[in-house]
Amino acid sequence: MDHLLPKAPDWRAYLARGALRDDVLAGFIVSVLLIPQSLAYAMLAGLPPDVGLYASLLPALAYALMGSSPVLAIGPVAVLALMIMQALGGVPAGFSAEQGALVLAAETGLVLLAAAVLRLDALASLMSVPVLHGFETGATVSIALSQLPVLLGSPAKGSDAIALWQTAQGSGWAWTAASAAFGLFSCVLLYAARRFLHGSLARLAPLALLLGSMAVAALTDAGSRGVALVGQLPALHAPWSLPPLDASLWRALLPSALLLGLMAYVSSLVVTESLARRRGEKVNARAELRGLGAANLVAAFGSGMPVSGSFSRSVLLHDAGSRSRMSGVFVAGFMGLAMLLLTGPLAWLPKAVLAGTILVAVLSGFSVTPYRRAWRYARSEAVLMLFVTLLVVFDSVSVGLAAGVLGSIGLLLQRTAQPHVARIGRVQGTEHFRNVGRYKVEEAPHTLSLRIDESLVFINARSLADVVQGHLEDSRREGREVQRVLLLMSPINAIDFSGLEALRALHDGLQAQGLRLDLSEIKGPVLDRLRAGRWERWFKGDVFMTHHLGLERDPPSA
Repeated sequence: MDHLLPKAPDWRAYLARGALRDDVLAGFIVSVLLIPQSLAYAMLAGLPPDVGLYASLLPALAYALMGSSPVLAIGPVAVLALMIMQALGGVPAGFSAEQGALVLAAETGLVLLAAAVLRLDALASLMSVPVLHGFETGATVSIALSQLPVLLGSPAKGSDAIALWQTAQGSGWAWTAASAAFGLFSCVLLYAARRFLHGSLARLAPLALLLGSMAVAALTDAGSRGVALVGQLPALHAPWSLPPLDASLWRALLPSALLLGLMAYVSSLVVTESLARRRGEKVNARAELRGLGAANLVAAFGSGMPVSGSFSRSVLLHDAGSRSRMSGVFVAGFMGLAMLLLTGPLAWLPKAVLAGTILVAVLSGFSVTPYRRAWRYARSEAVLMLFVTLLVVFDSVSVGLAAGVLGSIGLLLQRTAQPHVARIGRVQGTEHFRNVGRYKVEEAPHTLSLRIDESLVFINARSLADVVQGHLEDSRREGREVQRVLLLMSPINAIDFSGLEALRALHDGLQAQGLRLDLSEIKGPVLDRLRAGRWERWFKGDVFMTHHLGLERDPPSA
């Protein structure tokens, strides 16, 4: 198990290069943004605001110990909060939402740690770019819709558009003018800060709004005017908790935990890879699984909720000059200090202001450009992207995510089920071979040259003989006297047993027609597998190092 543990830091080198000062400053700047976001995202998940604060403490410390990225900011995030809200709707009777959140965090952490032990970091490939874009856009719309009633002081609520519409109709579309004033003003102020302010002023805007709105609410006694307030937070305590050890609760939440783990890992990996490219660093995917798993597991024992890497806060950590994962330790330290100093004033914070914070944060990343690009490039993927978005908005995050993964697999199977076999010829005066339908090339008079552009596996192997036969018939209609088929095998990375049997069937079928099958440019590992399968017992053709050498045998010797 030693390979799962991170290396101990070199403290002397760390202090010598001045990284301590940079990490302290970066930690302070990010904690300023994290204070309102942690409160808002806990509220979005349907949990008490203090849960978001606790989820920003121990998880950051655990990731700093076990993770790999010096700029990944761990804590509550909007998309995961939406998934948590929908997952907590399935908590069995007799358990609170807070208990359900602890179990979700524990299961998510265990799933991610198990994936690290089993080297399943390739799980990120299950989330194709169309699915990721569709999911993020759908989640953005769902989050915005869920916060509109809070912003306007309406009793309507729902985890999807249909439920929200039904509860809004049931309440007669009621809203509170005072709450709406707080919410809309916060949106305008935050948007203006993003649009016109830069540097430290822009970063301090959310905290300034937080403090200002608390002061205004206290001076105007906003609670008596119908404004929903955060209310008195529970007394601070040592952040220790124990998830309920009830089998029915763990079973009910396990499917949601699997999706939460996948989403937390993929979204965090996207952030770390993007920032690592800017910094000239490499990402250790297994270390990210390990760090996220540890962060979620300690969240379960630290009165928290499932956590992930935040894109906005990670970019801010990078821009603020973070030098190491110690910046996450300082973020947790400043968050703990804020919890000690702000517990009383936070009782006056209007929930509409938190809703405005969420709205502006999530809508800042909304864009339809990926849909347009996908439509121009691959309409099937654009349709999948839109389908995932609609499912997330009108059904649930879990359904949209599951459908997206299955849809991506379906498109992959569709693309690979019919292997692309190109008829090729030599570019005049060279030893390069290109598709006869795209280039002016020369073909050997008695040899049909074909290039197989897919690995031969069970998905596509059965159609190989039919595709080759189709090219043979085309050549005969052109009046060519084909005596052999020469397959260029360089694009083939793997041949499974189904592919081997398909190759054997092609060989025997051509032999029955009096034709010879030769191969060229087989990759070493593929040829090793063929030899291990004792293909020399039935294969009667030749294998050439280059396709050019293979064509020198035209016409083949008797």
